[in-house]
Amino acid sequence: NTNFDVVIVGGGPIGIAFACGFANTSIKIALVDKLSKNEMSKPKVDGREIALTQQSLKILEKLNVWNYVPKKLISAIKEARVLDGNSKYFLNFDHSEIKKECLGYIVPNYLIRKSLFKRLKNLKNVTVINNNECLSVNVSKKYATLKMSKGGPIKTSLVIAADSRFSKMRSKMGISAFTRNFDKNMIVCRMKHKKSHKNIAYEFFRYNQTQASLPYIKNQSGIVTTATKNLTEVLMKMSKKEFNKEMENNFNNSFGKMELVGKRYSYPMITTYAKKFTSHRFAVIGDAAVGMHPVTAHGFNLGLKGLDILNNEIKRALKNKTDIGVVDVLKNYQFKLHRAAAPVYLATNGIINLYTSNILPAKITRQFILRFVNIVKPVKQTFLNILK
Repeated sequence: NTNFDVVIVGGGPIGIAFACGFANTSIKIALVDKLSKNEMSKPKVDGREIALTQQSLKILEKLNVWNYVPKKLISAIKEARVLDGNSKYFLNFDHSEIKKECLGYIVPNYLIRKSLFKRLKNLKNVTVINNNECLSVNVSKKYATLKMSKGGPIKTSLVIAADSRFSKMRSKMGISAFTRNFDKNMIVCRMKHKKSHKNIAYEFFRYNQTQASLPYIKNQSGIVTTATKNLTEVLMKMSKKEFNKEMENNFNNSFGKMELVGKRYSYPMITTYAKKFTSHRFAVIGDAAVGMHPVTAHGFNLGLKGLDILNNEIKRALKNKTDIGVVDVLKNYQFKLHRAAAPVYLATNGIINLYTSNILPAKITRQFILRFVNIVKPVKQTFLNILK
């Protein structure tokens, strides 16, 4: 069958999650990805740990995906602390402030992908078109036609791009994006340590790098180091013993003896924000819409929020017997996602600019901000509302 209601290009976690949102409906969906089904069902470990908010948990539960994640491999975040330079003062977020048993949960990225694909396999209305790529899109008044690298063309009422922050589909549709290259890399890895993390996440804004730790199971933490490309190269080439010692020092011996578990992975720090999220019979979701900096861990959470908004808009249009691909239907998604994403995106980039600057006024300002947010309850509540 080459006629579908929705074609999703990109079989990553957000693309699959979007498809799962139409379980138990009559909507015919195609999910296109260049990987094989075996690669999609058995994703490789990539070093990334996902910090899920309470809101994201609700979305994954609604999608019937959370049950597929092994509970023994999930860790809770009870508290989060943000520190500046070598100061011992920290901005603190505690689970009691949102009246929940925890702020959120840590789950390895590959496990989320694996669980999503398990759910996807049970959906009879979804066709996975693997080992294939979209070469071009032609949009007419009544439908969109995708020319594929293999097989004949595919017709659909709506095309969804979920193919990363460097989205080829977004470019094919003539939509550009605001791009910010921080000229830095992120190193992610798993480390075990002697002292307990007590389910506390840490963010250390150093003057030459940023260190973060995400509390995981069995006295392990996901370690995230953001630094210049030159320093990143040095850290990646260090022996395991040298790297262990470097991390112990960077965390002020807070975890005691630390030991690398598995590999180190490096990723470039580039953020993107699509200049628009929709056009006639087309929409971008996930990183194709907004590619966040990892420092505030909002990328996947924002992606889930976006797909949930679009899912609801499409279902509302179908209930009203409205064409799901027209601009009048998609404009609500555009408005709601921009309203949710823009403040977080701009604030995150602003935080990075401020907390990686070595000039004296910036150092004084950021110390003031940590205290200001801690003390002024309405301001702090704004941050906590994101976690609810």
